[in-house]
Amino acid sequence: MEEQKKGGWRTNKWVRAAIPALLLHCSIGTVYCWSVFSQEIADYIGFSKGATEWAFSFAIFFLGMSAAFLGNVVEKDIHKSSLIATICFSVGMALTGFFIYYGGQHQKSYVALIGIYLSYGFIMGVGLGTGYLSPVKTLMLWFKDNKGLATGLAVAGFGAAKAIASPIMTKILDAYEDGSGVYKMFWILAVIYFIMMFVGHLLLAKPADWHEPTGDEKKPSIMEVLKTKPITNYIGIWLMFYINITCGLALISQEKSIVKCIGLVGAAGLISSISAIFNAGGRLGFSTWADYQKDRNTIYKIIFILSIVSTGLVIISKGILNGEGNTLLIALDLILIFIVNAGYGGGFSNVPTLLSDHYGMGSISAIHGITLSAWAFAGLTGNQVATFIVNHTGEFVEHDGVKINPVGYQNVLYFTMVMYIIALVVCFILVRPSGKAAQEKK
Repeated sequence: MEEQKKGGWRTNKWVRAAIPALLLHCSIGTVYCWSVFSQEIADYIGFSKGATEWAFSFAIFFLGMSAAFLGNVVEKDIHKSSLIATICFSVGMALTGFFIYYGGQHQKSYVALIGIYLSYGFIMGVGLGTGYLSPVKTLMLWFKDNKGLATGLAVAGFGAAKAIASPIMTKILDAYEDGSGVYKMFWILAVIYFIMMFVGHLLLAKPADWHEPTGDEKKPSIMEVLKTKPITNYIGIWLMFYINITCGLALISQEKSIVKCIGLVGAAGLISSISAIFNAGGRLGFSTWADYQKDRNTIYKIIFILSIVSTGLVIISKGILNGEGNTLLIALDLILIFIVNAGYGGGFSNVPTLLSDHYGMGSISAIHGITLSAWAFAGLTGNQVATFIVNHTGEFVEHDGVKINPVGYQNVLYFTMVMYIIALVVCFILVRPSGKAAQEKK
């Protein structure tokens, strides 16, 4: 405590870890605001919404893959990685705005569409992956006794970013009647997020007493670390992480349509904000709760059981099909949406701490980065599988001026139900006890 007083802000864990983590994650988390402006982009550049949707899928894919391949960079130098994140994310946003502007001047231009894929998908995606990883190990080093609380706080910023940024984006979009707000918004936010992330980059630092192995010291390879436990243990963690994201994205991508389907069109914006709060709350709440568990994997078991029960109730009651006008069924549908959002967020915040319990802190950034490849593949499958089910089962009907497919949305739940059950089985069979539970077994 005395040392912390002497060092002032330079040795303060909130200034050197928590605040910079929030600045970074509250910026990059706005990737989840895609649905706020995706239709506006499509209309402005003259392409279908489906064509532009790939920009978001690419962003999530490159987030996971850049985290996987740049994990060692983060491990060695968080200043370099956080600077890469700052530059790539803000430049990607600015370029996205440019290509939207270009697309407005040249309707149906493939140069504009591919430019958006590269800017929002690839360049921003690299910023997302390195920005997501950079503060995580630092947080766990500063908050040794409350690792779950620390990582939950930062990752909650990633989830809360949507709730914070969505109304700001909507105001900017509405301020320009000629539609130009859709590209000006990206330019304005590129400047704001560059400042936020650059301040976070300057503040972020590991504790002075943490000794990172130098080039002369023998550091075990990632595979050597993973093999300290049966490899099936890591495969189990990767699989349950992948399934949780896939199911979350499958339902969240249809969330607005489900809300319209059960007669809550007027409350769609409010429900979206509440679900974003549950997403952020799940990230903080589940990870903090995990600090008090003997085995952090218990949290995943709880998440999957809650998801299975809430999904099962909506399937049995046909809540989406028969929800309109039925208060009980509407409540079940909303409970499902909120639980899946909370579990989706909680799954993210618990991964780094679960991995550190199993494999230690030495190579946690690299191992966490490889594990985020699950996010990359889930980003390509979750939305797309749900869209395929909706487009190929049931039929679209006109309802209050919008087209909906109640049978299709209901059928998405059969897919997520099966996947959640598989994830729960993986939790119990493949993933071994860790932390206090592992010590007690010894």
